[in-house]
Amino acid sequence: MTDQDKRLSRRHFVGATGAATLAGLAGCSGGDGGSGSTLEVLHAWTGGDGATAVEALVEAFEEEYPDIEHEFNPIGGGGNQNLDAVVANRLQNNEPPSAFAGWPGPNLQQYEGVLGDVGNVWDEESFEDVMVQEAVDLHQRNDAYRAVPLGSHRLNCMFYNTSVVEEAGVDPDSLTSVSALIDALETVQNETDAIPMTHGASGTWTTTQLFSSTMLGQEGYEAYMNFLDGSPDEEAVRATFESLAEILGNYINDDASSIGLTESNQNIIEGNAAFIHQGNWAAGAYRNAEDFSYDEDWGFKTYPGSEGMYMLHFDSFLYPSDNPTSDVTDQFMTFVGSEAAQVAFNQYKGSIPTRTDVDMSEFGPFLQETQEDFADAEERPPNLQHGLGVPSETMTALNDVVSSEFSGPYNVDAATQGFVDAVSN
Repeated sequence: MTDQDKRLSRRHFVGATGAATLAGLAGCSGGDGGSGSTLEVLHAWTGGDGATAVEALVEAFEEEYPDIEHEFNPIGGGGNQNLDAVVANRLQNNEPPSAFAGWPGPNLQQYEGVLGDVGNVWDEESFEDVMVQEAVDLHQRNDAYRAVPLGSHRLNCMFYNTSVVEEAGVDPDSLTSVSALIDALETVQNETDAIPMTHGASGTWTTTQLFSSTMLGQEGYEAYMNFLDGSPDEEAVRATFESLAEILGNYINDDASSIGLTESNQNIIEGNAAFIHQGNWAAGAYRNAEDFSYDEDWGFKTYPGSEGMYMLHFDSFLYPSDNPTSDVTDQFMTFVGSEAAQVAFNQYKGSIPTRTDVDMSEFGPFLQETQEDFADAEERPPNLQHGLGVPSETMTALNDVVSSEFSGPYNVDAATQGFVDAVSN
């Protein structure tokens, strides 16, 4: 038996999409709680950069802990929606997995009373000494650590296909405002046959995420933070939606409503589009594409107007209480925060380690620059869509507004009122 055969015989990947699979996973048992139990880890990385990254993570885990039986179960669905549904069902039925991927910060509020304390791992591994301060702060709830960070994404990103923008005569570095971006999109539309900005809106989260970067870039840090904190400036919200209506109503792909992130990002790789707004996981897909090199075939620009800021996001693993495999789960959480795990996962996911002591030589120039941007950032505002900025019920309310009022036609007045109501204290 080859080493690969041994690995495959020990691990089981369960692809999970659709209601039937969700129901099946909801009845899975998490193990018998002893140190010899099967570690069950749920996550949502099912395609593209995520699938490659989690494969690398699993292989690194097997090298570190070859004797631990495990199941890494991927549950498809954009924005963690299906994963969240499975996790909620499992926790409600007192059948928690060993660990599950999720977001820290306000997102932890939805799991009140059902997350355990993983502070022993933080203490034993001295994570407080090696993690960025935001990771230390945001992984605590009710004075205890409930999760361990795996990596950090930046969300105020604009990526572009170099050939398309050169054909259009657009200099991405000159785009330092949202109005300049809109002018550039008009130029691309007039000078090329390419899509000015590709967008995948089969789920509402991509538009809500675009709102946050547009608000940060156009209205500024203070207005954005006031919005998150429940004191929104209605005129700032309205102005953001007016810009979004112009972008989405004139410059995106005709099939946006029927495609997701992966297909939309493929338009950049294939040279069918000039720009895309996404978190820097988009760059993970570029790294994994053939003959698609940074600075030659694709480039990066901080979302116009938000220069000097790093919109923060964390990928983490959360620790359920009454853990079915507490001994091996502690070993897994130890691994998640290790240099080996953070190198294996993040270099393919398009993210950077949350540890400050990681050798970045394997990460390539884009992620090396990203780490430098993180270190030099004037502000690190939390993201809106992925758990750090608002609680999950607020995020759901915002996405419902996008679904009903801002998915074409784009009702600026209704969307503005909906967003103001959703976040207001």
